[in-house]
Amino acid sequence: METMTNMERDVVVIGAGPSGLSAARRLQQEGLSVAVLEARDRVGGRTWTETIDGAMLEIGGQWVSPDQTALLETLEELGLETFQRYREGDSVYLAEDGTRTRYTGEMFPVGAQTQAEMERLIALLDTLAAEAGPVAPWTHPLARELDTVSFHHWLRRQSSDEAACNNIGLFIAGGMLTKPAHSFSALQAVLMAASAGSFSNLVDDNFILDRRVAGGMQQVSERLAEKLGNDVVLKSPVRTLRWGGESGQGTGVTAVSDRATVQARYAIMAVPPNLYSRVSFEPPLPRRQHQMHQHQSLGLVIKVHAVYGTPFWRKDGLSGTCFGPGALVQEVYDNTNDGDDRGTLVGFVSDEKADAVFELTVEERRQRILESIAGYLGPEALNPEVYYESDWGSEEWTRGAYAASYDLGGLHRYGPDQLKPVGPIYWSSSDLAAEGYQHVDGAIRIGRQTADRIVAADRAAAVAPR
Repeated sequence: METMTNMERDVVVIGAGPSGLSAARRLQQEGLSVAVLEARDRVGGRTWTETIDGAMLEIGGQWVSPDQTALLETLEELGLETFQRYREGDSVYLAEDGTRTRYTGEMFPVGAQTQAEMERLIALLDTLAAEAGPVAPWTHPLARELDTVSFHHWLRRQSSDEAACNNIGLFIAGGMLTKPAHSFSALQAVLMAASAGSFSNLVDDNFILDRRVAGGMQQVSERLAEKLGNDVVLKSPVRTLRWGGESGQGTGVTAVSDRATVQARYAIMAVPPNLYSRVSFEPPLPRRQHQMHQHQSLGLVIKVHAVYGTPFWRKDGLSGTCFGPGALVQEVYDNTNDGDDRGTLVGFVSDEKADAVFELTVEERRQRILESIAGYLGPEALNPEVYYESDWGSEEWTRGAYAASYDLGGLHRYGPDQLKPVGPIYWSSSDLAAEGYQHVDGAIRIGRQTADRIVAADRAAAVAPR
């Protein structure tokens, strides 16, 4: 039986992903002591770089875009280098009727009318994203209206061109929120666009999926954890968090985990909102929190990795970038590692399509997925040397991907309160970020912001009259 460790710190951080570790590092730099409790046997949260059958795979989050300045600064600080995603040659588009077309540029090769409708919808979403912004989209004059209609139905209110609506929906539903477009609001889609700078940025895969970290994104968390040393405790899920309660009776918190009990003045919940209920709060959280957390959930996606002896698609002048709004695998990209002679493809099966193939046997699912990729790139795609499916929905300490979003009406109703501290308890994860929402960049940003808020509150308390 493991020996329990008792620790006293200024701040206890629950979760050793990029957000929790960024917060802990900032607090440490500001002179506050920290302990980070992590349920898994590794750091990194939803970033995870692993070698599978001799191939290094990015099982979790991996891409870096030019606007992700917090992540870029962190990479430089930690001495990590990046390399550009391969994208030379033609992309492939599969129309709803199965027609395969090679093309270049950002816009899908569709008919003139559909293209015009796509451009009009993109411009409309760009305008809404600019007006709403990523910080408080619930303050937009149309927030309630946008939040009480699904993105699917909102698109069809704007356009009768079904192909245009499906293509635009692909970038948010399958590509980002990994939920059916009928299950989240138009306001949630506007937030997703605003968090990336514009909807146009989401459409431009060369922007949003610009670069990767040499050696893997998980190194961000690993190197931050190295700076924290023994203050990071793995295999230590927090079971109970005791705090003073709304009445203000008592001060500080006590976090009881499997391997350590930490007494601290503040706590940071640096895990996705769907995991808050895994912790028993004593006394219970306020009613508002209980209600809010029930309206946040993660989506579902299978991230498929297929490694081949060579990047065979390149000899045919293809970039490996493929889209098909009606296909099982709706997106495919060249994910070959820097300096690797082999070729790696990554593809994504989202929401209801993932539901369907999870009903199949492992062998049947693999065959169906590889057949879908071969529909873009040819029969050579059917026989990878390494095949692996990242299934974050079955991960005990994640239970979905990529990040939490609200159900219909939830964002404008609860968004203003999602970052409000509850006594000494603060909330920090990419799911709650503004810029960089659901990305590593957002996790780092909100981690630093949360740390700064605690530092400010602590300094204010120190000079307050007693």
